[in-house]
Amino acid sequence: MPYANFKFPQGTLNAKQKEEIIHKTTNLFAEYFGEGVRPYTMVLVDEVVDGGWGRADETLTLEKMQAKK
Repeated sequence: MPYANFKFPQGTLNAKQKEEIIHKTTNLFAEYFGEGVRPYTMVLVDEVVDGGWGRADETLTLEKMQAKK
């Protein structure tokens, strides 16, 4: 069973965007492995609380990410 787990900062995606990610990921797996995997494909879109994740020993927040733009 193909499985994908996406994690995004809380509040950065709306319901339509999450649905699009699920559909596109499912389509990708079906294109790669064949249509037979479509009914068994699982895609999770998790929202991580602001400040609840980090990289390179730094806690990331939306404020920090937006300041780097």
